[in-house]
Amino acid sequence: MKVSIIVPTLNEELVLGNTLTQIQQLSPHELIVSDGGSNDYTYRIADRFSHRVITGSAGRALQMNAGANEATGDLLLFLHADSRIEPESYRKMLQCMQNPKWIGGAFTLCIESGKWSLKLIALLANIRSKYFGVAYGDQGFFVRKEVFKDMNGFSPIPICEDLDFYYRLRKKGSVILLKEKAHTSPRRWIKEGILFTTARNTLIAVLFGLGFPPHILTKWYLAIRRAAKPSEG
Repeated sequence: MKVSIIVPTLNEELVLGNTLTQIQQLSPHELIVSDGGSNDYTYRIADRFSHRVITGSAGRALQMNAGANEATGDLLLFLHADSRIEPESYRKMLQCMQNPKWIGGAFTLCIESGKWSLKLIALLANIRSKYFGVAYGDQGFFVRKEVFKDMNGFSPIPICEDLDFYYRLRKKGSVILLKEKAHTSPRRWIKEGILFTTARNTLIAVLFGLGFPPHILTKWYLAIRRAAKPSEG
C-alpha cells in the first residue's frame, strides 16, 4: 500500500525539520508539504526534507486538500507540523488498512509533556474519541484516497475542519481508532496557558457541534486569543 503523508505548514521553521526527519524514517511512498505562504524558512526546510512542496492560500483545510490533490498514494495520512508517529504506529496503520472494512481512522493522542494537566487533557481527548467518535487533527487522520475524493476532502472552512471531516468520515463507513499514538507538541498549551487553551478549544468545539457558523467562530477564536494574556501552565 502506497502512503502519501501530507503536512500543512505556515511559518513552522522551528519544528518542521524534526517533524520531516522523523517522517522520513517511516519510508512513505511520498511526503508532501503544503505551505500556506510562510515568510520564514519553512519553505526552504520543506524543500530539503520532503519529496514535494506545494504552495497556495493559507488555511489548513485548503492546504490539506491541495496536498491530497497532488498525492499519488492509495492512502492519505495527514499530520500537523508539530506531530509525529512512531514506526510501530505506522506499521499498525498499514496492517489495519489492509482490511477493506476500514475506510480510515486516527491515532490515540499523546501530548509530549510530563505535566499532569496535559496528560489529563490527552486522556480526556482519547476517551472522547473512543466513546463519542470525536477526533482532532492532532491525532493524525488517515483515509483511503478514493474515499477522500468521494467526500470532496476537507470542507473549506476556516476552523474545526478536523471535527467536520472526522464526523463525515464516520458517516461514510467504518473507521478505526488505533491504540498506537500520535505524538504532538505541547507548545500551544504552554504558550497560551493550559487552562485557557483547553477551555477555549472546548468552547469552540461545542459551539461548532451546535451548528454555529465557522466564520463566526473564527472571529470569536481570534478575538479571545488577542484578548488573553499568555500564562504559565
